Amino acid sequence: MPHLFIFGLGYSAKRIRAATEALGWRVTATGGDGELAFEDESAVRTALGAASHVLSSVPPDDMGDPVLARYGDALGHDWLGYLSSTGVYGDTGGAWVDERAPVGAGRRTARAEADAAWLQRGARVFRLPGIYGPGRSALDRVAAGRAHRIDLPGQVFSRIHVDDIAAGVVAGFEAPPGTYNLADDLPASQNAVVEEACRLLGVEPPPLQSLDEAGLSPQARAFYAENRRIANGKAKRVLGWRPRYPSYREGLSAILRRTSP
Repeated sequence: MPHLFIFGLGYSAKRIRAATEALGWRVTATGGDGELAFEDESAVRTALGAASHVLSSVPPDDMGDPVLARYGDALGHDWLGYLSSTGVYGDTGGAWVDERAPVGAGRRTARAEADAAWLQRGARVFRLPGIYGPGRSALDRVAAGRAHRIDLPGQVFSRIHVDDIAAGVVAGFEAPPGTYNLADDLPASQNAVVEEACRLLGVEPPPLQSLDEAGLSPQARAFYAENRRIANGKAKRVLGWRPRYPSYREGLSAILRRTSP
């Protein structure tokens, strides 16, 4: 039986686990919802020794990639995977970028370094844009009164439904090492997404504001400092993957159907 070991059972990794277990795989994971504590070296190393595939969803910290730092010597598996970020491409002024674009020029230097370190080990590196899904979407922000519309004409982002991440990683089990952008087909402004969420919920959109008027956190303001469109052609061509939710419209509608009584 194939055995997937996951470092960091977070929001996306939980969906990957469910999709993999549905195929009959055994899955072991670290994290609050996993079976093992990351710091329990004996148990983790024993589980790694029994695993056929290893995936990390753990982001780097100020000291670098914690998985590679602590367990890098135990990662001799034929299949390694890493959930990275399209933030490694930096700001492109709204231009399209694919996996051949340079990395490391953005605000996520540590992420770019971790991305490169996993690639050097022969991993399948899945670069992800803004992740959304049940419990974590514009629908939730609108319902909670936390949604914003920011007056930044021409600002666009790519995004990905969490279930499409899981499908992409599963497709990657049969793929060669390298980088794969898992993104939807329709980059769009955050305003468009919020407006669609408001339409689905039958409420008025929030007022258009400047960044200063919105009172965003430094992290949220940094999000708006970059502008890019993510091309997903390689994942479609090499993985045979297609997003089930090709745009935020299908994705938000599906979330609403799933959560409606």
